[in-house]
Amino acid sequence: MKKTTFRAMVGAALAVAAAAVVLPGTAGASWYKHAVPAGSGTADRPAADAFGRVADAVLTERTAALLDGPQRRRSGSPASGDVRLSAGFVRSEDGAETSLRDRKKRLRELGEAYTAADTDVKVNDVEVRGGKASVRVTESTTLTYKKIRGNEPATTGFQAYHELAFARTPDGRWSLTGIRPTDTGLAAVNAPLKAPQVQAAADNGLPTATPASTRRPSRLPARKPTSNSNGLDYAAMGAYAERYWSRYNPAYPSYDSAGAGGDCTNFVSQALKAGGWKHAPGSWDDYRKWWSDPKLGNTLSFVGVNEWSWFALSSKRTTNLSNVWAMGVGDVLQMDFDRNGSKDHTMMVSYRDRWGTPYLTYHSTNTYRKSVASIIASYPNATYFAYRT
Repeated sequence: MKKTTFRAMVGAALAVAAAAVVLPGTAGASWYKHAVPAGSGTADRPAADAFGRVADAVLTERTAALLDGPQRRRSGSPASGDVRLSAGFVRSEDGAETSLRDRKKRLRELGEAYTAADTDVKVNDVEVRGGKASVRVTESTTLTYKKIRGNEPATTGFQAYHELAFARTPDGRWSLTGIRPTDTGLAAVNAPLKAPQVQAAADNGLPTATPASTRRPSRLPARKPTSNSNGLDYAAMGAYAERYWSRYNPAYPSYDSAGAGGDCTNFVSQALKAGGWKHAPGSWDDYRKWWSDPKLGNTLSFVGVNEWSWFALSSKRTTNLSNVWAMGVGDVLQMDFDRNGSKDHTMMVSYRDRWGTPYLTYHSTNTYRKSVASIIASYPNATYFAYRT
């Protein structure tokens, strides 16, 4: 879709004035429910719907930049009135879509493409104060894999949180000035990214993971068995991840939106436990111990990215793979975004197609069956660590 069409669509989507109503906030981990980013205000239904249409238009347009073909728009008329896009926002979105088209090119080079997508946006809350509006939304997007090899899974999907900023103009209209992600983990596939500032890694004397190559091999990697001699059930690990990727298991705490990295490692630890990993009792702050208990809490190694790696390697429960494409179901992938020696994100392979492509499922941002090719295309400068479980 052309940018002019996008502007016209958004321009007709909003004409509201909403009063702020204070709502209670939340902080920290919630044990029995998935924590949604809290805001400090809300608006009536027509206002929230109008803001939601604008968010949907922006995020749908970003996703469309990744597609081989045009994305179908939802039927129905947008809200009456209009909203002006600030000059800065227009420039930012032009750059974002250029970045996403470059990512689509990198994906094609890795043998992956998407043919269609569907984006749905839910408004969580709206705050309007002093001529400014903050709109917090949840995006749920599903992309359809193009059948290039013929054995790709049907779809990949994710949930992502965003905050949109609007400002009142002198003529009483709203101006959309910006949108930012509020997730703490891996960015969604349709999120524009800046190149990281690469830093030097420091040696802290703890168990060290070996980086894995991201080069796509010419031969099919050996297929990982569904279980091992120690009684681990890798299929159960993958099944757990795919069951709870978007609806959280109430038997465990949720660190989503709790800061300090989110829920990614906590989620992977749950899946490993579902597949046969046993608790290693001991002090909660000892990386050589690993457990989670609804009354006592959990060890740092159960929920922390680096602590999990230290435990996994020191306990000999994992070994590092030399190439990310060699991963099978139940294996774990970690990333160091800026290559500073501190890992930033943890994911699990929940599916592998007949060609051998691993697909990752994870929390923060909640994502289902995202191919390793898609992750590499989005983060070509990151350091990757692959663990055979």
